[in-house]
Amino acid sequence: MKIRRRQFLRLAALGTFAAMPRGGWAQSFPSRPITLVVFTPPGGAPDIVGRLIGQALSQRLGQAIVVENRPGAGGNLALQAVARAPADGHTLLLVATPHAVNVTLYEKSNVNVLRDIVPIASINNDSFVMLVNPSLPVRTVAEFVAYTKANPGQVNMSSSGTGNLSHLAGELFRMTTGADMTAVPYRGTPAALTALITGDAHVMFDGLPSAIPHIRDGKLRALGVTTEKPASALPEVPTIAATAPGYTVTGWLGIGAPTGTPAEIVNTLNKETNAVLADPAIAARLASIGSDPRPGAPAEFGKFIGAETEKWGKVVRFAGLKVE
Repeated sequence: MKIRRRQFLRLAALGTFAAMPRGGWAQSFPSRPITLVVFTPPGGAPDIVGRLIGQALSQRLGQAIVVENRPGAGGNLALQAVARAPADGHTLLLVATPHAVNVTLYEKSNVNVLRDIVPIASINNDSFVMLVNPSLPVRTVAEFVAYTKANPGQVNMSSSGTGNLSHLAGELFRMTTGADMTAVPYRGTPAALTALITGDAHVMFDGLPSAIPHIRDGKLRALGVTTEKPASALPEVPTIAATAPGYTVTGWLGIGAPTGTPAEIVNTLNKETNAVLADPAIAARLASIGSDPRPGAPAEFGKFIGAETEKWGKVVRFAGLKVE
């Protein structure tokens, strides 16, 4: 895997995974509607962001961007669809944290984000928050860790599914702090939050958009946010890293294309995506759902994906997770 990552970063630094020339493609790009393949069903946060960015990007490119939802296999079905598409910039992938996780989680998969996708542009960062049921007698991260150690095997951690970010955020916390927690996966975020609210579970790591309403109405207690700095939406909640140095979890989204996409097309899409993210209206819309815009160059995004793959690979191995 280290070899693949080195190759990925070297190619990403060049801004493309293809040798030129393919100038004819780039000069006429885009020549028809673009398909943006999203790895979640319609209505979820990634789908909402994908449609928001896609609509704004289509206005700048002068071609429609059609969102195609392909959920399944932790994001690998969407990745596979894009990896098999022509490398001409007209089929794009909404790249996300699960694609980096899957490099290790799905050992036998025939698709790999490091090998099959060229990074184009990052879109945003999402904050997560550590939540507990208010009946749990803890009010700080340190108190929670101490409580789990004093009550081994008694603290259940709900998540929206095995191997997804809410699960792995908890496993990283367990790896970093030594907290004694038992992972209990549920089918989706609503079910996992319900288990936490009813007391069937005791702790959960969840994204801000779905967590904030329950924090505001007192059904759940926030102990810490997973980002390096306090979240603007929850300024009164400290960072987990203040108690557990080095602990950070960020959900993220970006755009990728099939390996072999010409550099000119990659750079055009990067430039226009960054211009979309610089629009105050887009930034405000992202902020309203707990996201921060993250513009950047293709090489920067490629380096970030590589680092995320390495980070979550360690967590997957620590937790002993594997999906066939």
